[in-house]
This record gives sequence, structure tokens and C-alpha cells, in this order.
Amino acid sequence: MYRSHVVFVLLLVLLQPQSVQATDAVSSTEQGDRLVAEYFSSETAKLTDGAFAGIETLEDWTSRRDRYRRELEEMLGLFPMPERTELHPVVTGTLEGEGFVVERLHFQSSPGLYVTANLYRPSERSGSLPAILYVCGHGREQKDGVSLGNKTHYQHHGAWFARNGYVCLMIDTIQLGEIEGLHHGTYRHNLWWWNNRGYTPAGVEAWNSIRAIDYLQSRDEVDPDRIGMTGRSGGGAYSWWAAALDERIKVAVPVAGITSLKNHVVDGCVEGHCDCMFMVNTYRWDYPMVAALVAPRPLLISNTDKDEIFPLDGVVDVHLKVRQIYKLYGAEANLGLQITEGPHQDTQELRVHAFRWFNRHLKQDESLIETTAIPFFETQQLRVFEELPADEVVTTIQETFVPKVLMDELPRGKAERQDAFARWTGDLREKCFRGWPEPSEPVEIQVLSEVDQDAFHLRAIDYTAQTPYRLTMYVLESIPPDPPRVPQRPAVEVRVLDSKGWDEVAPALAHVFPNQVVTAAPDAKAWQALAQTMQGKSIVMIAPRGVGPTQWTRDEKERIHIRRRFMLLGQTVAGMQIFDVCQALRAASQVQSLGGGQRDLVGRGESAVWALYASLFVDGIRNLELRDLPMSNRDAPDLLNVSRYVEIPQLLMMADDRVEKLVVEQE
Repeated sequence: MYRSHVVFVLLLVLLQPQSVQATDAVSSTEQGDRLVAEYFSSETAKLTDGAFAGIETLEDWTSRRDRYRRELEEMLGLFPMPERTELHPVVTGTLEGEGFVVERLHFQSSPGLYVTANLYRPSERSGSLPAILYVCGHGREQKDGVSLGNKTHYQHHGAWFARNGYVCLMIDTIQLGEIEGLHHGTYRHNLWWWNNRGYTPAGVEAWNSIRAIDYLQSRDEVDPDRIGMTGRSGGGAYSWWAAALDERIKVAVPVAGITSLKNHVVDGCVEGHCDCMFMVNTYRWDYPMVAALVAPRPLLISNTDKDEIFPLDGVVDVHLKVRQIYKLYGAEANLGLQITEGPHQDTQELRVHAFRWFNRHLKQDESLIETTAIPFFETQQLRVFEELPADEVVTTIQETFVPKVLMDELPRGKAERQDAFARWTGDLREKCFRGWPEPSEPVEIQVLSEVDQDAFHLRAIDYTAQTPYRLTMYVLESIPPDPPRVPQRPAVEVRVLDSKGWDEVAPALAHVFPNQVVTAAPDAKAWQALAQTMQGKSIVMIAPRGVGPTQWTRDEKERIHIRRRFMLLGQTVAGMQIFDVCQALRAASQVQSLGGGQRDLVGRGESAVWALYASLFVDGIRNLELRDLPMSNRDAPDLLNVSRYVEIPQLLMMADDRVEKLVVEQE
């Protein structure tokens, strides 16, 4: 348990008095929007330039390939790989087509994780056949409010393959299958705890695809060494994940499923994609890294030239970079780029090239494509379940797919606690805050404004957090009526402001610093109320990026996609705000009048989380006061993967060992 000086109380005390009200003034977010756009551009360029850095020979690549594959597994929530339990396949019915048979079936990729599917096979065969796993994009099919699965939307692909000598297994996704799960956690439902858990539905789709290969290899009709994979849009993305991870996929044709990180983050394509299209980018990859893991197997990158969510320039960029890896293998003939005219649609031109690619590499057949891909059935005929199974976990898989840390009893002895601190902070730095700049930039403080107001000396001091962010801290010091003969080291309280806290103090700061604080109307009464809270202490107020002067757009939908852009860069907004608090504490230590000594650190709500984490990475915190602290990761601002390693009680234990006094107050 925590030491006895840790205080838990229920108070109505806030960072500032209730008389300090948020301003009614509506301020421009032009500066904040410009800064975050500049930041996204520069960070994306770093990751783009870093892809394949130092890889010049085949040995360079092959010596790293297994590590890259393990990193991708981890970023999909698949490390360690789930247990390959029994599939329990069940065929619920069959249909006859023109020269082919369709089996309606389901299997369980994990217990209760049902995958509904249609298997297309030729009516007659001699010997084992090549097989295709077809994964489906976002094509909803319903009848009388009942989901029929997106496999029924794409049935024409399965029929073509079966009529041309293939076995084709078409599987539903969890979002648009017969059992309707969820792809839109952060995109639509504000489930930011998915980032805390390191969960993405892309991992479930990859796992279902891997188990679908297991099922295909169990079929007598299938040649286990001649399996290909394809799909478009969402199915294109799942083709990338599975083909990168599973070398049993000998040939791949991902259609409209990948583009560059620049397209997503800088150009805004992320706004057109749900969560299933992205890994949790812990290791800060650009997307050619995913594609390169398919090398040297035959790979056709396929897209249209007017696709707004997979733009042409990004698709070509991925191809050019992956070609470097194929060239190292001497396997350039195994890499193709197909660009046809059209928008983001399942066009016949895309299909014909894909069919020819599979014929060439799985059947050694270069003949022209003569039959077209057409649907043969009413979609409801292809439905697998008449009644959904009661033991399904598809609709709740996000709760269990990625294990979270077990809250065992906290370590007690000094040595045990020190070991735990080293392990936990190491995990945080490596897995949650990998996106922090290394090394940190010098803080480079500069006084912007200095004024005496009533009995106080006040300064606005600029400092570097991370380019392009130069933030401002506000230093408020009492002027003693009779300066002491011996200089006294002041008590310094650092108050971390979230957006609510900023709105409360902004009118007071605007009264003192009208040229620096332009986001609020000056209010003399608010300043007097703020001054009353100082009680002889020196106060430092800090506002991380996205708060106050650097606040970005207030449009809620745009703010969601800003948060998602940070994740694509291997960061989160909260993670970088914690870094800004660390930089602010370093900057405050350079302010001579503050004595360079110990600080009291205070935060409330969101900023309490930022302060708690900052106390673990910056020395010199004397007292730590956390008000309205969320008591679980699930309720806290999102940090990549944090729930896989630590929970709030463990963080409090670590902080308790580093400060003289830890106070946790709840309103």
C-alpha cells in the first residue's frame, strides 16, 4: 500500500476559485490549427524518411525481417499469438451454381469468435486445387433488418474463382458480418480506451484470416502450397496484414487497401477510414514496411487512379519503396503495380488483372480471361445462420482480444519496488511514449512579457516543447514588502492546465498579459480571485499543446481525426501533452528567481493524469497534488498500449516513492 503520508480526501476544492469563470469570448484557433498541421507534416516526414533506413543489402533486410514481423504482430494485438484452438467448422447448407457449389459454413477462430463464410468450389475436380481466401470490404447487405454478411455482397468473386478451377473461401468481417461487431471505436464511438489497450479490429481481421488459412488447408480439395489472398478496400487492408504475417499465403493481390502515411496524416485520408484499416503504430512505421514483409512472394498492388481514400501518389510511393526490397531478392518480376481508371469501386478492370495474376502464379496459366465475375444468388440465399449463437463473442471481442495487465498485489519491499519502477517506466517509455523525441530539444526559455501588478511580479516566458511548439508558461511571484536580508528559496507550485483549467484562468491572465493572452477577454475581478490563491507561493502555470493559445479546431469531428492522426504517428495527444509538461518543468528549473529547487506539481482531471506521468520522468517534484484523477486507464486520456503494462494504482505507487507527499483528491 502507499505510505501513510498519502492523503485521499473528498473535497470541492478546484485549481482556481469558482468565482473565476470561463470567458464567453470565442477565440480563433488559427494558430493552433497551423501548428498542429505543421507538426503532422514534420513528424510524418521523419517516419517516411526513416522507412528502410540502413537497409542496403539483402542481409540487412533478412537480419531484421523477423523482428519487423514480430513488431507488426504486436501492433495488431497478436503478440504473443493467440492459441490455435479447434475451429469447430459447421456446414449449414449448400447451393448449386453453374459448374460450382457453394457451402454455407462457419468456424470459430477462437472460442466464440465465429467467422461466417461461403466456400465456393468446382462441381467436379481431379486432384487438389489452388485456393483463394477472399476478405471483404465494407459492403453492407441486409434483409428485413437482418445482416447477411458482406461475403454476400462480393459473391461474384467467389463464383468466378470456382468456375475457373479454384476453391474460394469468402469470410465476413466482424463489422458487417452476420454477427455484427464493431470497427468504429475511435472513428465514431469515442472508445479511446482502444488505444490504451493497444486494440485495433485490424488485429481481429488478421487473426480470422490466419485461421481461415488453417481451415482451407484442412480441406481435401485444397493444395496447401497454392493459396492466394485478395480483397478490396477493407479487404485490401486485411490482405496486407495477413500476407505480411503468414507466409502460407503464396500470392497476394490487395486491392485499394494501402497508401502512404503522408496521405493519411497530412492529406487527411484517415477521415475516410474506420479503425480496422490501421495498426496501433507503436513502432512508428510508414506503410511500405507492411508491404515489404510480403517479399519475395508474388504481390500485385492494385488500385484505381481516382480513388480519394487511397490516392494515386501514395499508392505509387508504396510500390516504389517496396520495389527496393524485391530488387534485393532479385525478385522484381514478382512485384506488380496495377492502376486502372476509376474511383474507389469494385471495377471489372481491377478484377481481370487480379484474376490473371493468380492464374499466372498459382496455375502457371497465361491465357486470356474469358468469363466475367457475376453474382448468381439472392443475397439471403447465402446466409449461414438462421439463429445467431448465444455463445458468440464477436460483439464484445474488443474487451478480451488484447490482454490487459493483471492488477496483482503491489510490490512492498524497497528492492521490489525499485525493480518494479525500472520495469514499468521502461515499458512506458518503450511501448507508450516511443513517440517522444529523442533526445529532447533544449527548452530555450525567453521572457516575452514582464510586469508588476499589485504586489506581484509577473512574467510570460516562452520555451521550446517540441518543434514547432514553443509554449508559454506564466510565472507569478509575490513581491515581499521588505526584501529579506538572506534570499529565501521560494515555494513553487506548478499548475498544469487542461482546457477547462485554462478557460478558468485565461481572463485573469489576459488582464495582466493582454498581448500574450488573446484567447480571452481581460477580467480584473478574475485576476484578483487568482491572486488570492497564491498565499505567498510562486505559481507557474503551464498549458500543453492543444490547450489555450495552441488550441486547435473546436469542430468535434475534426478533433476526433486529429486524435486519430496522432495514433498513426505512434503517439497520442495526451502522450505528447505529458511530454510538454516534462519540458515545462525543465524550463521552470532554468528560471533563476524560482531557485532551481523542488516543485509542487498540481493537476486536475485530465491534467492530473499528465502531472502523474510527468512526475515519473522528471526529478525534483516535492509534493504531487492530483485532483479528480481518473482511477483507471479506461477513464483516463488515451496512451498507446498503457493498459498492457500498468494501471493507475501502480502509477500512484511509483509516484509515491518519488515525492515527499502525494495527495489524491476527488470532488
